[in-house]
Amino acid sequence: MPYTPRFTHEKLRFNIDGVQLDLAVINRSGPKAPILFLHGFGSTKEDYADITLQPAFEGHPFIAYDAPGCGETEFGDLSRINIPLLVKTAQTVLAHFGIKQFHLVGHSMGGLTALMFAHANPERVLSFVDIEGNIAPEDCFLSRQIHDHQRDDARFFRDFIERTRLAPDPASALYAASLAYKVRTKAVRGIFESMVELSDNGGLMAKFLELPFPRQYMYGETNSHLPYLKDIAAQGVQLACIPNCGHFPMYSNPALMWQHIKALQDQA
Repeated sequence: MPYTPRFTHEKLRFNIDGVQLDLAVINRSGPKAPILFLHGFGSTKEDYADITLQPAFEGHPFIAYDAPGCGETEFGDLSRINIPLLVKTAQTVLAHFGIKQFHLVGHSMGGLTALMFAHANPERVLSFVDIEGNIAPEDCFLSRQIHDHQRDDARFFRDFIERTRLAPDPASALYAASLAYKVRTKAVRGIFESMVELSDNGGLMAKFLELPFPRQYMYGETNSHLPYLKDIAAQGVQLACIPNCGHFPMYSNPALMWQHIKALQDQA
């Protein structure tokens, strides 16, 4: 039985800092404000494909893509991948589609990428849903392992996957099952080291709190202990706690994740 396509799935060729990038993208058009989705480390654009099944988002164009080093995207020099390069990728994609203003949603690595973009371009962002993106040093519970477990890249990634598989966080084993297929081993170090450097020394909390548009910090119930939650709420950030969930609401409780995303975007 043939299906009516829910979105366009394509490869776009760009040049980022002199390196060829063949970017795997899903998107759809529409008359309302567009949404840019940035996935986390070890995830892909498909984390957000089910927006097309959410009636509340009818008419909203969206873009999601596999970041360099991830999924179906091909990048010519994996050793150069870091958060600044991921920000440049987002800038390039938005320019390609001619998008001036948009809603922004980012998870984990994608949340940090989104924060850095939004800080540099606040006039372009209508709202920002940060799904456990790094805003403080204690958020590096995954990425800081690159320093805590000194190994060659291949062994580090194998051991990282096994630690993640056995972690008690909800959906952690599900997430770990596809890590080896979704991330290039040679991209891991540059991503993790830049995440740690920015979290420790990049003034991320100040950048987040200075953003002039509606902001939401979404987090899993198992991370309710994060020490900054009450403080950022007192400074105008909307909190969205997802029950029965850890770091991955798109796997553990996607229905509630979509509800909270829509609630913030309606404020804008």
